[in-house]
Amino acid sequence: MAASEARGMGRPLDSSRSLLGRVVHTVGRKIVGGELPPGAVMPVEAEWGAQMGVSRTVMREATKVLISKGLVESRPKTGTRVRGAEFWNRLDPDVLAWQMAVAPRETFVREIFEFRRTIEPSVAALAATRVTPEQLDGMARALDGMTEAGDDGRQFIGPDLDFHLGILNAVDNGMIRSLSGVIETALTISMYLSLDNPRGQRHSLPLHRAVYDAIRAGEPEGARSAMLRLVDDAEDDAAKAMKTRGVGGTGRNGKSRKG
Repeated sequence: MAASEARGMGRPLDSSRSLLGRVVHTVGRKIVGGELPPGAVMPVEAEWGAQMGVSRTVMREATKVLISKGLVESRPKTGTRVRGAEFWNRLDPDVLAWQMAVAPRETFVREIFEFRRTIEPSVAALAATRVTPEQLDGMARALDGMTEAGDDGRQFIGPDLDFHLGILNAVDNGMIRSLSGVIETALTISMYLSLDNPRGQRHSLPLHRAVYDAIRAGEPEGARSAMLRLVDDAEDDAAKAMKTRGVGGTGRNGKSRKG
């Protein structure tokens, strides 16, 4: 998924680009949002397609995609049924984005930052041993973009995302790169969560700079520690922003922070 798509909360099956994507997006959000509860039986393809205004072929393909995401299951004689949240593919960028679109619940936000805290510090440490001069230049440009954006949260998101993805690319590891879609979506969601942070955005610039300096200096443990501080600070921002919107946030100790 390209950075430009992620900035607009784009998805691999972009609802603005394909009929299949629109169907999957519509049904997926209904499932994640609870409009279609676990155990609900979906109509047969012909009836379902008529309701959605698409062909049986499109509905058949949409069902396959939803099955791959763990949202529905299809069995002979019993038809297609909605599955419970425990079966969803939580690492699927679509499922992540739908959860954000429906409502940033406390557990979801906590899981986003626990995921980031588990992955990103280690990636930063590895990047410190492998980064190229060209990749450092890209990170520096992203820092300049964040500086220019200042406290404009929506302008800040683009270069902030470029900075983090630059670190991910510097690792040059195919297995880690296979997680790029979910990492990118998690980053974008956490950035959007902090848009209403009353502290603004520029306060995080020194934290980003500390990560960059450690990677540039080839200091893995310094990069790990700096990234951990940055993710912790981002979670605090998200909690403050959610409190501003009247939504309970979740602290790093797992206890809810009520607005």
